[in-house]
Amino acid sequence: MRIEIEGLSKTYEGGVQALQPLRLEIGDGVFGLVGPNGSGKTTLMRMLATLLAPTEGTARMDGLDIRRDRTGVRRLLGYLPQEFGFYPTLTVTEQLDYMALLCDISRPAERRQAVDGALEQANIADLRDRRMGTLSGGMKQRVGIAQALLSEPKLIIIDEPTSGLDPEERIRMRSLLAELGGDRVIILSTHIVADVAAAADHLAILRFGRLLYAGTPEELLDRIRDRVWLVEADREILASLKGRYATTGVFRTAAGMEVRLLADEVDLPGARRVEPTLEDAYLAVIGEHMQEGG
Repeated sequence: MRIEIEGLSKTYEGGVQALQPLRLEIGDGVFGLVGPNGSGKTTLMRMLATLLAPTEGTARMDGLDIRRDRTGVRRLLGYLPQEFGFYPTLTVTEQLDYMALLCDISRPAERRQAVDGALEQANIADLRDRRMGTLSGGMKQRVGIAQALLSEPKLIIIDEPTSGLDPEERIRMRSLLAELGGDRVIILSTHIVADVAAAADHLAILRFGRLLYAGTPEELLDRIRDRVWLVEADREILASLKGRYATTGVFRTAAGMEVRLLADEVDLPGARRVEPTLEDAYLAVIGEHMQEGG
């Protein structure tokens, strides 16, 4: 599966440009689409899912154009929005069976096979007889993933899958997404960098509708290698550090505070270089864009 995005853009009424012309190629595996709220992630995903018409440009999925071949494109994909509807009195199996009907899986035996396969792939076979209204947020999200898997899609688009989940459920969801990647494309949209770090093979960073970076997590980390520093500080000098350096994190310790700084050189007692995290690299890209006036 290959997605080729060619000059895709969206401008809403009033001249609000949600997505600037975008060129991007996406192959098999998990692709992380990361950026702050309002960066254009959901707009891009809705256009790829043929739910929103582009203003200019197009995208092709295995040669099918999202403008001209909407029916064919929809056969290729499963889509899980940030919030999806469910029937609280139905069991998980009944919910999936109904959604399979909506996916034109009409034969009962074929539908049972599709439901059983989706339950297994989403690791929720043990929930098959639970009523939807009794499930936790993380369980419901996994049922949503199962719904997206019913038609065995080549492309799965998932919007903010860990939003609102507790830490344990978030870890389970990340693990599931990493397992599901492989011979299909999974586009994962999130503003949580740790989700991308845990699951994505490639990523793109968006801000105000503009593409700031596209590549692998490793390539992004290499951009700031040897530029991340850790220094101990107390509250009195913390403000002055923020004024002199770009900071990517402040952490409480038994002795006071540890501050992560982004700089070529740091002239501070006890400062030491440390390995960068994807969050450091993401904040560095956003910071560079802000300095450019973006």
